[in-house]
Amino acid sequence: MQVNKGCFVISLDFELLWGVFDLVNHKEKEEYFTNTKKVIPLILDSFAQYQIHATWAIVGMLFNSNWEEWNNNQPKVVPLYKNSSLSPYDFGNSISTLATEDFVFAPELIQQIKGTEGQEIGTHTYSHYYCLEQGQTIEQFAADLQKAIDVACEMNINLKSLVFPRNQLREEYLKICADMGIENVRSNPSSWYWQDTQSSSFLTKIGRSGDAYFPFGNKNYPLKELKKKKGIPLEQKAGRFLRPVEGNSFLRKLKLKRIMREMTMAAKKNEIYHLWWHPHNFGDHPTESLNDLKVILEHFDKLRSKFNFQSANMEEIGGLQKST
Repeated sequence: MQVNKGCFVISLDFELLWGVFDLVNHKEKEEYFTNTKKVIPLILDSFAQYQIHATWAIVGMLFNSNWEEWNNNQPKVVPLYKNSSLSPYDFGNSISTLATEDFVFAPELIQQIKGTEGQEIGTHTYSHYYCLEQGQTIEQFAADLQKAIDVACEMNINLKSLVFPRNQLREEYLKICADMGIENVRSNPSSWYWQDTQSSSFLTKIGRSGDAYFPFGNKNYPLKELKKKKGIPLEQKAGRFLRPVEGNSFLRKLKLKRIMREMTMAAKKNEIYHLWWHPHNFGDHPTESLNDLKVILEHFDKLRSKFNFQSANMEEIGGLQKST
């Protein structure tokens, strides 16, 4: 991999029900998560076809095989959110039946990701931990991250990259990450509408939604912009969130054109373009979502041939940064 060439980075936040249980009625999402689990092997097939390297930031609870194992793996210290509806432990205890296991555990898919060339398994914390919520502490975060590391080690996976759930990056928690061997974290875009990740204001929603279709700012950056700070992981800025398939065909095409234009610019300028999404974003329209992904990957393949645009996961970007 060449330091002076552009890189196309993909990261996926793999969480299933643990990422949205406080936002949806899980009984109404069975088809959605069934589709999600079916689509992941197809995403991997596409990655293999186009030689795509990617980072899968996986919620540690997904490593468990069943509720009994989940109970046995509960850390001694768990997050005590002031908003108790955010507790995955309370939620898990309330739904722990055989019928729900498919939507909260996925060790077989993790093994398949692990076995696919170029795929890095990172962490999305053990319990989809919210670092900015009131009530939780740095000690609780450390216990959660340690458990994520432990369950990954049982699959012979050494975690090097982390994505903070709901992009709730907290500066003082970065040292904990580094002390536990995490070398890379995905940080938030520099755009104003990402500065407050918990904001649900009208302007923030307009900014984030409109950004998918209209030029609200540059999404690429050169490798030299990544500066390693002593004692904390390398922060790698996200660029573009791949939004779920729109019902409006015009907006859907506009979104894909935006992504491809940004990729082309990154390839021409030898910069990094970091695209991310959740596998469950493909849950409502799996066929259309895979078709859109194919359009993106075919465009990447053309840029690779023309500009030597490279595919890299987060760990590989960290390695490139070390070599500069």
